[in-house]
Amino acid sequence: MRAFRIAYDGSGYYGFQRQPDVPTVEDALFDALRALGVLEPDARKPAGYAAAGRTDAGVSALAQTVALEAPEWLTPRAFNGELPADVRAWAAADAPDGFHATHHATRREYTYHLYAPPADRLRDGSSGTSLARAAVDDDRFRAACDALSGTHDFHNLTPDGSNTERSPTLEASREGDYLVVTVSAGGFARELVRRLVSLAESVGTGERSLADLKRALEPEPLPGHEGIAPASPEPLVLAAVDYPNLAFEVDEDAAASARAVFDARRIERRTGSRVAGQLRDGLR
Repeated sequence: MRAFRIAYDGSGYYGFQRQPDVPTVEDALFDALRALGVLEPDARKPAGYAAAGRTDAGVSALAQTVALEAPEWLTPRAFNGELPADVRAWAAADAPDGFHATHHATRREYTYHLYAPPADRLRDGSSGTSLARAAVDDDRFRAACDALSGTHDFHNLTPDGSNTERSPTLEASREGDYLVVTVSAGGFARELVRRLVSLAESVGTGERSLADLKRALEPEPLPGHEGIAPASPEPLVLAAVDYPNLAFEVDEDAAASARAVFDARRIERRTGSRVAGQLRDGLR
C-alpha cells in the first residue's frame, strides 16, 4: 500500500470526487493510473483506494492524500508523467495493510484567503478596487473565529442532515489586503469551512452580530432568510492532512516540477490581474 500527497489547482475541476460528464481531480488520477497500467481499463477504482477528503468544485489542495495498492516503481515523478499539469504528486509513503486515507487521518487543515482590505484602504481607493464593499473589522472577525472554535453542532452550517457535531479551531492573520483564515479539525461536514468563513466575515462587516452567530449554533434550524451561504470556493486550499504513523518522503524532482507549474500559474494570474486593472482604470 502506498500513500501519495497530491497538490492541485481546483479552478478547472468540478471538485475532487468523480461525477458523470464533468472533469474532476479523481478522474485525472484514475486516467493516469490506467495509462500507467496500475488500474485495469474496466476497473472502477484501484484496489485499496481511498482519499483524505472530497474538496468542492473550485477548491485547491496542497496535501490531498490518496492511498492504493501500487507497485514500488510508482513514484510521484512516475505518477506525474501521466497527470495533467495542474495535478501534481509530490511525496509518498509506505502504508500498512488496511490503511484508509479517509478514516485514519487525525487532523485536516484548510486555508482560506479572504479578500478583506482594511477600511482606510477601501476609503482611499488604494486597494485597487472601485467596487463598493463593506470593510471587515479584524477584531470582530477574530472574535467570531473564537466563538466558532470548539465543539458545536453545526447543523445550520452544512447541508448534511446528520453527524454535524465538529470541533474546529479557527485562526486569522492579516496579510495586506487579505485575512488568511486557518481552519483545522479532525474532520468536516460538507461546505462547513466555507460557511464558517462566511459567517465570520458577516460578523466582521457588522452585517451580523455575535448574538446572531450564537443563534446559528443553537439546536433550532435557521429560517431560510437567515441562512448562511458558503463563501466562494476558489480561495480555499486543503493545506494539510495528518497521519501520525506515516512518514512521507518528498520526491525532489516531482516537487520541483510542481513548483514550476504553480509558479507559472501564479504569474499568469498576476498578468491577468494587471490586464483587468488597465481595463478598469481606462473606464473613466
